Amino acid sequence: MAAKQGISASRTLTRGQGSRGRVHEGVVTGALFKITRERAGLTQHGLSEVLNVDTTTVQGWESGRRPLTAVSSAQFRAIRRALLRHGANPSLLALFDVAMDADAVLSHALRDGKGADYEAHPLANWVFTRTSTHMIAWALNGTTPAALPDPPPGMPRRRGPTPDGPLLGEPERRAFFEHLRRYAEVADHAGQGGALLRRQALYLCSYDQAPDTHAWIAAMRARQSTTRRNVSWTWADARSLATSLTRYGERDALHAFIERMMADEAGELANLNYWAYWLGLDRLPRGDDSFMGDRSAWDAGALLGRLVDRLHPDLGCIDLNVHSVWSLLAARPGVLASDPVLVRRLGERVTHLLDAGSVSPQSRRELDAVHYGLRLNNL
Repeated sequence: MAAKQGISASRTLTRGQGSRGRVHEGVVTGALFKITRERAGLTQHGLSEVLNVDTTTVQGWESGRRPLTAVSSAQFRAIRRALLRHGANPSLLALFDVAMDADAVLSHALRDGKGADYEAHPLANWVFTRTSTHMIAWALNGTTPAALPDPPPGMPRRRGPTPDGPLLGEPERRAFFEHLRRYAEVADHAGQGGALLRRQALYLCSYDQAPDTHAWIAAMRARQSTTRRNVSWTWADARSLATSLTRYGERDALHAFIERMMADEAGELANLNYWAYWLGLDRLPRGDDSFMGDRSAWDAGALLGRLVDRLHPDLGCIDLNVHSVWSLLAARPGVLASDPVLVRRLGERVTHLLDAGSVSPQSRRELDAVHYGLRLNNL
């Protein structure tokens, strides 16, 4: 049988097949590709017929042995268009670029030796969003990203030992976190030039379940507080560190951050800008954290809706979430006027939090103020 001459004709698809390092270059993208195919009701063989490639090529894409990240951009666009024509969920297709960003971070870490070229690190040149961070975490803890839509009703579960996601093995996860720690420390010594890498590496390290992780993050915070006091570019770094420590039940750092770093208009603006970017409302790519000081044109109503969803007592960062809602309403007092559904959701969440009694005294005062404002304005 003659070899098929379809979308996968490029030799870049098979170069390095069987190489241990190459397998990790497309694990997240491959998992997303598999989910997209399955939810479109296509078998591997059926998709291979659609794309005019061998079934082994589809299998290689899904496993990461032939990473989709190695396919040319023109070929990949053709693959996505073909999937869309055959019933793929557009919301899944929209996530592939983010999945490729996640794979870039994972493959860099797992291929890297003992080098210390922090400027070439993927985390040093791009501000990651919640979705891109969750994509990376998907390979570290197996938690499905929040941006991944639910499967269609009645879709059967996979049978047998087939993994549901791109979870790396324990040796690879350990190597990844060791890499992040090394580069976070290198970036720390680099000062402002390594600020973005340090911040993002530290946040990802909070997913590490090693017994010494909490102490290591706390030590990095202590170094920040003693050597970088009053330096404006550490605002985002302090926020990421404080939120990371809440994973270990430590909320004092978060309370200190709210009190000291969000005590003026500049800090409040930076926080809301960060939320808008983190939650995907600011869609412009950002190469560093300086955008947090800008007057950005994000949708206040959309941001409030996302923040209201985060008013849950079980969240470690609940006090930051409460403060963010309070400050957004103070900055944009008319944001609730035309959305009665959002008003009702906000009122229910505020009442629930006040009854639960699980927030700090400051958060309770802020919730009381929001509750009073809703009643005063008959909202």
